[in-house]
Amino acid sequence: MNLSAVITGVAGYLPPDILTNHDLEKIVDTNDEWIRSRTGIEQRHILKDKDKAASDLVVEAMRDLLAKTNTNPDEVDLVICATVTGDMVFPDTANIACDKLGIKNAFGYDLNAACSGFLFGLTTGAQFIESGRYKKVIVVGVDVMSSILDYTDRTTCIIFGDGCGAVMLEPSEDLTIGYQDAILRGDGSGRKFLRMKSGGSLSPATMETVLAREHYVYQEGKTVFKFAVKGMISAVEDLLEKNNMTIDDVDWLVPHQANKRIIDVVGRSLKIPVEKVMMNIQKYGNTTAATIPLCLWDYESQLKKGDKVVLTSFGGGFTWGAILLTWGI
Repeated sequence: MNLSAVITGVAGYLPPDILTNHDLEKIVDTNDEWIRSRTGIEQRHILKDKDKAASDLVVEAMRDLLAKTNTNPDEVDLVICATVTGDMVFPDTANIACDKLGIKNAFGYDLNAACSGFLFGLTTGAQFIESGRYKKVIVVGVDVMSSILDYTDRTTCIIFGDGCGAVMLEPSEDLTIGYQDAILRGDGSGRKFLRMKSGGSLSPATMETVLAREHYVYQEGKTVFKFAVKGMISAVEDLLEKNNMTIDDVDWLVPHQANKRIIDVVGRSLKIPVEKVMMNIQKYGNTTAATIPLCLWDYESQLKKGDKVVLTSFGGGFTWGAILLTWGI
């Protein structure tokens, strides 16, 4: 029997503390107008509780997701957690969150593809559903970017925020809805433009690397901007061509929320009306792997069954791609 992987529920969670542009003016040499004009961001949520981490955001989002989909924790088969800021190097954040929620019959693992992590995780989860092996797969995008930001570096600390978004995937015999197709790409040569310099096996943590501030996000903004625009546009165009579609067939474009100027350029280049482009960067900033599911969560009430939805993202490393969904709720 052929099966389709359908998103049957969406949930999100933002930590309660908010860091506004005016707050940042007191921390680093910047101002509200400068941030708004270059990024479109007005505020971002920050996890300030020192006793909490990424798994705690996942727990809040997944608890809501289980309730919305009327799912018992014991029914969950698999949890895929896309993140670059897990609670610790190991064990994985997915398993920690499952333990905290009492999810006992599932296995879980983390996936690291930076800002494209949710796309990669959604594609992976869809395969488990389409194969008939599993019936309930949760895909999570979560990042606590404030934990790896240098708040003396105004080029990065103004951009990122903390948050979590999650979706439930379930099987359907209706092949006209759900996950349809994807174009996913990677180019490791981009690592020199967007990365964390130390903390891995290449450059383990030492007193010297800490003092050199090498455990924070490093980004060459202009280069990343250029590659992000090119990558997201080409992925969407290739995906539409592959499926004999045009941009006029798309009801919603869900772009990674990295920078409003990137979103604007991608939208104009694809010639999609601005009212069809999901955007919440002004409220949350760039939450890395969480941006796309948080958009789906924010716009859930506007989505209708049968809507053609294209997700697209670009992340450090580089990673990028696009997914075609037909909304099934």
